[in-house]
Formats: sequence, structure tokens, C-alpha cells
Amino acid sequence: MQIFLRVLPYAKRYPRLALGTLACAIASTLMVIVFPVVTQRIVDSVIRDQQPQLLLPLIAIGLAAFVAQDGLNGLRIILNNRFEQNVIFDLRSELYAHIQALPLPWFDDRATGDIMTRLVEDVTAVERVLIDGIEQGLVAVLQVFIVAGVMLAYSPQLTLLALAPLPLLAAGALLYTFSARSRYRMARKAASALNSLLHDNIAGIRQIKTYTGEAREHERFNATSESLRQATLTIMRTWALYNPTMNFLASCGMLLIAGFGAREVLSGNLDIGDLVAFLVLARFLYEPVGRLHQLNQLFQAGRAAGDRVFEILDAPVESDATPSTDLPPLRGKVEFQDVSFSYTPERPVLEKINFAAQSGEMIALVGPTGAGKSTIVNLLVRFYEFAHGTILLDDQSLHALPRAYTRENIAMVTQESFLFNGSTAENLRMGKPAASEADMWEALEAANAAAFVRKLPESLHTPLGERGVKLSMGEKQRLSIARALLKNPPILILDEATASVDNATERLIQEALDRLMRHRTSFVIAHRLSTVRHADQILVLEHGKIVERGRHEELLRQGGLYSGLCRQMENAEGNAEE
Repeated sequence: MQIFLRVLPYAKRYPRLALGTLACAIASTLMVIVFPVVTQRIVDSVIRDQQPQLLLPLIAIGLAAFVAQDGLNGLRIILNNRFEQNVIFDLRSELYAHIQALPLPWFDDRATGDIMTRLVEDVTAVERVLIDGIEQGLVAVLQVFIVAGVMLAYSPQLTLLALAPLPLLAAGALLYTFSARSRYRMARKAASALNSLLHDNIAGIRQIKTYTGEAREHERFNATSESLRQATLTIMRTWALYNPTMNFLASCGMLLIAGFGAREVLSGNLDIGDLVAFLVLARFLYEPVGRLHQLNQLFQAGRAAGDRVFEILDAPVESDATPSTDLPPLRGKVEFQDVSFSYTPERPVLEKINFAAQSGEMIALVGPTGAGKSTIVNLLVRFYEFAHGTILLDDQSLHALPRAYTRENIAMVTQESFLFNGSTAENLRMGKPAASEADMWEALEAANAAAFVRKLPESLHTPLGERGVKLSMGEKQRLSIARALLKNPPILILDEATASVDNATERLIQEALDRLMRHRTSFVIAHRLSTVRHADQILVLEHGKIVERGRHEELLRQGGLYSGLCRQMENAEGNAEE
């Protein structure tokens, strides 16, 4: 019932479609009483009373009823499908918007394939609970009452016999319902796990082929697929016991009617036409009951899917993640005051970080892996929230500013430049949606990327493939720099932006970065000496603390951790040149 109440507001947006669907369903249901009455009149009047002139009119009435019933059903299907798709669209759209508004830590413990399963498959299952459940369920219940009322007019005694199996049918339905939730939840989780594995393997197909892991991954896939197979078979085995049992009880009701009705006909208390009509009506009575059992299975699947969908919709979102337009751009002054942070209470990452960056300065963050360099910039962009200390932007508390406003004023270029499966222009316009082609070419020139973009088959409109697979790493990096140039923010974050490229490509990227950093406050995380030696301030981190700070020459003279890191950088760069 809770799933119905949660989805109902989406359905209430389309009252005309809902009412039209129900009106067609109700009208077509009323047509079911015509055929039993026509059958009874044919048996009693045409056959027994020898009135053949009534046959064709009765047949015509039955035909008209069937035409009306099927025509109304066709219209109902059209209206219902439109209704369904509108509700699916709205629910899926809201779910996607909610997912985008969730904080980054929410994604850390969730597989992409699982999220995709909930967004695509589970939403459809939830929608079917409401649309098919209400429409078909209401029609089925209405048919039971209509048919039972007509049966009472023929014979109250036979009607009681016909209704005798209903308590047993209701008890079986309740037993199935109470025991089904865990089975369907297990099946949804297994489907989600399979989709997650498939997503990872397709995304990592190059690594699988590189390490000749096809056979191992096939075994993993089969094991996960086997879990889904077993979960589905568990549902089917239970259904194979439940559904035939319900049909058997309904068939017993038919036998009771046939036996008692035949005795009533023989004793002269019931016309044979009435008995035939009653048997037809009994079939129409048990048919919607069987449909309700089918809907019960649908409801259990939808309830399990609904739990997964609304688990996401109930997750708290970033409260101020909508774009802001009424605040002026930042100048770029950044200050950290006693900032401490930990992902978990037992795992501190940063401890009492203090530094100030004036507008236009370049701050380099260096230190061994795990020292907390990336965490500092992640806090600045508010990917994660800190509980201790203060971060100031232009002397305003970071927590007092909307997240979207902060992010509008920051651009990031990371080691693994992410490009979407779209054209060059579509990827560039992530930085500035209204950018003209002239703007894009200007940014590409500044990023040393114009030459290779011109050589692409369709230039700016060339599809780049998933994650920019058709480009080299250096080309992807320069497109990321061009995207940041288009955004033109006052604060720039470069996280290993020149890593994993050859020296010639690094020079092109470094030239582009020099242009990008001009007149901007820049935070640079790098393992290459050439990237950090000209920084206005170098912060050396170790175990989440700033252990050294100053300019390149000052820190070299101190002979501390930075001096040792520089020697490692020089050796690494020398080996790369060789």
C-alpha cells in the first residue's frame, strides 16, 4: 500500500487519461453480462421453445457486445499506455534529478550498474504497480461484483456455492503476499549485481584483454548470472505451486455449480438455460479472481523495485546545489583556517590545515601518496563537507555560500580527463553552454588543441566515443583545458594534469596550462618538478599535515621532505627522457 501512496501523486498529474482509461475499462466490463444472457435465451427460447426467429437477433446482440467490449479495450490500451509512459517519464526524470543532487559520498559505495538498474528497470516495475494494478485490479473487482449480482438474480443457492471457494482463494493470496517480499528483493538485487558487473566489464574491456582475463571474467559473469537464475527460479517455483492451486479451487467451484445445478434442473427448480448461463457467469466470476492473482505477483515485484527507487528518492540531497545568478563572480582569494577532515571517525585525513592564497596566486600541493592533497581541493569544491575549521572565499565562509555558486567559480582539470560520449563541441560546452564556435576555437587555440581538432572527420562535431576513446590521453587533456578556458573561472584546480603523457605532449599541455592559470588563483597537484617550481607558495603535506611551506628555492635550502621529493622528481623525469 505504501508504494501505491508514493506513486499516486505522479498519476494524479494526468486525471483525464486516468479517468478515460477507467471509463473504458468499466464500460467494457459491463459487456461481459451480455453473452451469458444471450446464451440463456438461445437455450430456453430458441432451442427449447422452438423460436428460431430469435436466433439471428440474439447473435447480433452478442456480436455487438463483443465489438463494443473489444473496441473499448483497444481504446483503453491506447490511453493506458500513454498514461503509463507519462508516469514513467516523470518518475524517472525526478529520480535522475535527485541522483544528480546527491552528495558525492553517496556515490562512493554504490556501483554504477546498480544505479542504472534502479533508474531504468525498477522505475518501470514501480509504475506498473500503480497503473496496471489500479486499472486492472479495479476492473477485476468490479467484474466480480457485477457477475455476482447477475448470478444472484438467477439463483441465490448456486451463487453461494460459486462464492464458496473465494475465502480459500483470499487466504492463498494473503499467504503468497506475506512470503513474497524477500524473494522479489533477492531477484532485484541479483539483477542489479549482474548489471553492475556487466557495466564494469564493458568499461574495462581493454584491461580484460590486456591481462587475458576473458575466461576469468566469463566465470564471474556466469556466477553472478547464476545467482539471478536461482533467485528467479525460486519465484517461479513458488508461483508454480500457488497459481495452479488457485485455479484448482476455482475449478472445484465450477464442479459444485455443475453438480448442484444439474440436480436443480432435474427436480424442475431451474431451467436448463439458466444453468448454462450460470456456468458461463461462473467462468466470468473466477477469471477476474485469477487476474487478481497475476496482479498480486506484479505487485510483489513492484514493491521490491519500489523499495529500491524510493531509497534513492529518500536520500538527502545537497541543499543548495541549484545554480545561482544573483551573486557576483569571486575574485579568487582562498583561506583555510584550522581545517580538519576525516572520511570515517577512525581515519583522519587532514589535521589543522592553515594557509592563505591571494587572488591570482599559484599554490602547489606536493607530498607522498595519501598525504591529503586531493582532499584539500575536494573540500574547496565541496565534494565533501568538513566539520572542523573554516574555509573562506573572498573572506566569506564557504558554508555560507551556495554550493552551485562556489562550483560556478571553479574549474578542474584532472589526471583522467573525462569526456562524454558526444561531439567535441558538446564536451566543450560543458564549460560554457552558450559558447559560439568562435569561442570554442579561441579556447582550443589557447589549449594547443585546435590543430588536432581540425583534423577530426567532422571537426567540432566529431563524435568522440565513450570517455573520448577515439582520442589520445594528451588530446583529451587539452580538450579538458579548453573546456576550463571556456568556463573562465577565477579559481582553477589542476590535479596531476600533466601526468601520464610524453615530454612533447607535456610541453604542449604546460603551455596551455600557463595560459589557463594566468590571472587566476590556481591549486596545482603535481609530481613533476617543472609544474611546481614557479608556484607562489608550495605546501608540502605528509600524513594530513602541512610540514613545510614556501617557494621552491627556500624549500630546497631547507633540505627537508620537499628537497627529497624534488630529487625523486628529477630522477623520474630524467628516466622518462631516456
